[in-house]
Amino acid sequence: MKIMISPAKKMNRNTDSLETQGLPIYIKETEIIKTWMQSQSFDNLKKLWNCNDKIAEQNFERVKAFDLYNNLTPAILSYEGIQYQYMAPTVFESKMLCYVQEHLRILSGFYGVLKPMDGIIPYRLEMQAKAAVAGCRDLYAYWGTKLYDEVMDTSHIVINLASKEYSRCIEKYLTEEDICITCVFAELVDGKVTQKGTYAKMARGEMVRFMAEREIENPEEIKTFDRQGYVFREDLSNDKEYIFLK
Repeated sequence: MKIMISPAKKMNRNTDSLETQGLPIYIKETEIIKTWMQSQSFDNLKKLWNCNDKIAEQNFERVKAFDLYNNLTPAILSYEGIQYQYMAPTVFESKMLCYVQEHLRILSGFYGVLKPMDGIIPYRLEMQAKAAVAGCRDLYAYWGTKLYDEVMDTSHIVINLASKEYSRCIEKYLTEEDICITCVFAELVDGKVTQKGTYAKMARGEMVRFMAEREIENPEEIKTFDRQGYVFREDLSNDKEYIFLK
């Protein structure tokens, strides 16, 4: 069983807390993206990033200095978004780190797929960015089936805690024997199941922590999740979507 999550835009370097355990599996493909990005002008990259001047300048300097092999941070510590804050990997026990290293996969526009302890550098590149790398129309086309190939294991079970921008990289290639269970963290608003971005990100991080603490191997065990005020709703759920309501 694998768990897939999205990356975060905000990143940092942390070379002191934990040692990395190797490089991302698709580092050669990342090298190609790196070369493409370094060939782009500031204006082109700013448009690609869809950000303000300050963020664009910071990331343009990063691009010029990209070194994929030195001063690396474990992926799970590199991202600083809400999901990662609520996951709180810096205080994971050893058994929890072992669990996520085996089961958790971070999807990335720049790296493709990451194990938590893969060594990475700060970058900015969303999967939905119109980056015409290697003659491809965008990053979805560039990565193709590679993300699915790396995430899907012999169990054919994936727990989806990623945003639609990233989960579509896997869902597009699912076969009949694959089981992809999307966890929805929502509220009932006027009788409709409504998911709010920030709260969903918090809950996704809590779910990873919850699964790691219990070393969950069976999707049924996920249904006992009860953090952030969420309760599993059997009546609203199905085999492909687990609904948790506040």
